[in-house]
Amino acid sequence: MSQQKPQQNAQFSESRRVSVELDRLIGPAAAGDKAAVTEIVRIVHPLVRRYCGARLGNTSHLQVTADDVVQEILIATVNAIPRYRDQGKSFLAFVYGISANKVADAFRRGQQHPVYPTASVPDTVSTAPGPEEWALADERRVATRELMKILAPAHRQVLVMRIVLGWSAAQTAEAIGTSPGVVRVMQHRALNRLRAQLKSAS
Repeated sequence: MSQQKPQQNAQFSESRRVSVELDRLIGPAAAGDKAAVTEIVRIVHPLVRRYCGARLGNTSHLQVTADDVVQEILIATVNAIPRYRDQGKSFLAFVYGISANKVADAFRRGQQHPVYPTASVPDTVSTAPGPEEWALADERRVATRELMKILAPAHRQVLVMRIVLGWSAAQTAEAIGTSPGVVRVMQHRALNRLRAQLKSAS
């Protein structure tokens, strides 16, 4: 526990440093400073990649890969910079808002036109998951996405950051522009809502 707390504090310090750096760059970037835009992309790229990896998981059934969605997010972020206006939240929270929308778009496209690529016939017996395992895993993914739809977008985002990405309340608060206490309340309410939904469905 004593080792975990310093690690969380270090992660929070890093998250705060990134957020402060982005907020410093966004003014010049919005004014047309190309070097500032390039630096923003360099900073947010690994954060967006990690977010997409956690949200999308296995993308074999989608028409796009996680890297495709990352590129869409970066392009959308660059295109939005000239129009960006400070509305009381950090620019990092703005980027995560774009990320959430692009991930949701990828899932919508995947549900409308699922893709299941097949490999060539192997020479030996494969121990990899077969069609039945893939189907069950896909059903679980679909069920989870459908269940998450009952939550407000902000609550879904908090659950992804806290549970999937393993972020601390402080890191999550920094990313979405609120306080750790509010993050904990949002997480508690979201989980209670999911439990109630599961109970009523059983």
